[in-house]
Amino acid sequence: MQGNTIDLRMRNFIKKYPKVCLLTSCVALAVTFTAAYKKERPIGYHTGEELNAYRVLLQGDLPIQTSDMFIGSGKCAGCHGVDPNNIANLDSEGNNVSPSENWRATMMANSSKDPFWRAKVAHETTVNPDHANELVNKCTSCHAPMGRFEAEHDGVEYFQMSTLDIDSLANDGVSCMACHSQQIEPVGNFFSGDLHYNADTVWGPVFDIAPDDFPMFSSAMQSFVGVDPVPHEKFSKSETCAGCHSLITNTADLEGNLTGNTFIEQATYHEWLNSTFNAQDTHEGECQGCHMPRLNEPVVVASGYMFLEDYPRQPFGQHFLVGGNSFMLELMKNRIDELGITATEEHFNTVIDRTIQNLQQNTADLELIPGTIDGDTARYTVKINNKVGHKFPSGYPSRRAYIEFVMTDSEGNEIFHSGALQPNYEVSGQDPVYEPHYDLITEEGQVQIYEMVMGDVNGNPTTVLERADQMLKDNRLVPLGFSTQHAAYDTTMIVGAAANDPNFNFVNGIEGSGTDEVHFHIPVSGINGEVHVTARLMFQALPPKWMEEMFAVDHETINAFEEMYVEEGADPVQVAYDETNSNLVGIGESSDFFIIGPNPSQTGQVRIQTGNDPILEIKIYDAAGKLLVAYQPRQSQYMLRLPDSIGTYFIDVRTSRGRRIEKVLRTA
Repeated sequence: MQGNTIDLRMRNFIKKYPKVCLLTSCVALAVTFTAAYKKERPIGYHTGEELNAYRVLLQGDLPIQTSDMFIGSGKCAGCHGVDPNNIANLDSEGNNVSPSENWRATMMANSSKDPFWRAKVAHETTVNPDHANELVNKCTSCHAPMGRFEAEHDGVEYFQMSTLDIDSLANDGVSCMACHSQQIEPVGNFFSGDLHYNADTVWGPVFDIAPDDFPMFSSAMQSFVGVDPVPHEKFSKSETCAGCHSLITNTADLEGNLTGNTFIEQATYHEWLNSTFNAQDTHEGECQGCHMPRLNEPVVVASGYMFLEDYPRQPFGQHFLVGGNSFMLELMKNRIDELGITATEEHFNTVIDRTIQNLQQNTADLELIPGTIDGDTARYTVKINNKVGHKFPSGYPSRRAYIEFVMTDSEGNEIFHSGALQPNYEVSGQDPVYEPHYDLITEEGQVQIYEMVMGDVNGNPTTVLERADQMLKDNRLVPLGFSTQHAAYDTTMIVGAAANDPNFNFVNGIEGSGTDEVHFHIPVSGINGEVHVTARLMFQALPPKWMEEMFAVDHETINAFEEMYVEEGADPVQVAYDETNSNLVGIGESSDFFIIGPNPSQTGQVRIQTGNDPILEIKIYDAAGKLLVAYQPRQSQYMLRLPDSIGTYFIDVRTSRGRRIEKVLRTA
């Protein structure tokens, strides 16, 4: 029945779109493009209606097309996908750990279908149309590498965005061979999408197998996909990621003239070089350690060949490939059919869960530290520790993190709120140009935003990548071991006030902590009682402020994404959280309804007398406002003992006549 349905759809498709069938046989069209069709590479040949119909025809299938250089992910999934016999690609509990299933809903798999990326390419080429060909070549080098470099192999000088929807290999994104067929020796020496491929070989990690047995593996892959598998220790190293994850762009002025300058748009690989992770001789220190976590149990890595059951892989690198962009994953999950995505909603839910887990467990720690509290100011320190092997946020420069700091009274009423999110998903109080870096925050309109801000040739902020000429601000959290003396510092610089902040990447004057401390001095004059304080580190992949310049351009691709963006809502994700309670002391009006002394106290003993009014409760706080002990004496006189440590303490006394807080000094 299923075959009849497909056959009927095929006949209807041929009848409605006869031009498509001129390109290839009808049988081959049902599953893929032929090699001849690939080589002809028609550009802009079909109408949008025809392309959408073609996409629907193949909806849900990974491409199995082959070309002179590359193989579609569907071919790889034939062995490295779901095993119908339930032998290969399973962990010890029977969970599917196949590379293709873990990969297919990731940002890597959908890099060419990502509607934000397509909108940004439209933005760049509309602003600088004379450079459109070069810009598309550069952008597709990493977002559609198999199509882009096959075109180069075929003698096509400039790859076109119009080719994406008629090229299943280009639309396969950062697919299996986009990584595995890179020439292994030069990786780590080329950047900015300058990738080098070998059509006959795929590289993988070194695994435990006798040399005499290896020809079986080679012959199996040769028979199915026509390439030789070669193990190489470098393939498990961060160098394999370098080609796309450090990017330098050429600078154009506002008239579109190239200036000869360049700009480091992102440098995730170089940030990793400038960290202690680079110095670790372990898998955990590599990019793959976080983004492809190992499963330390034997896994049969391919199906269809019985002898492979005798050669399970251990450890097994799981193709999770997640970062922090849960926003775009949600957006694409909600538009699978519209965007022609081959992953299912279930695939996306799994990847989104992993992404949130990665953000909240592996990215950063936050500690909220109470400080001294006096008559008009409550002091706190928010300390953030970056746990990843690069800056946070890293990668594409739209991404930002910020601190939300909130103080409320005992009834939940806000006393102070820095970093409040507005209904339009923008952070309240930020400067319309860009928010400076802070070491001290004293007003609600000040908010600590960790971000990169690009400047054009006139020094004004810009989000047009080709107009980027200078860095105006980069206070993104640096990784552990980051040094201004490192050879890669010229590509990973700290820019702006953070460069002079004694608490940014410094602890006790020693560089390389990977931390930042932000001090909050909250005005609390006239406020009494206990307060609740929270601090959160929030992450936004695509904040509204970044979108403004692009959304001002009228282009059908940009307009389509703007509609998706508004519908989705750019909610941030909480990365880390801490909270504390404090008692605001020495703030209200004094009353003489009790006597306390001696003050200072050398012995630590302090007597409280109220006459005939019983003492209902006594609380002792340290200088930071932390509650140490509480008593309920129910008598009019009480001798209490302060802690042994010399210092300032606050005694909070409550009787039927009211409440009073007294500062007491212990001197010995």
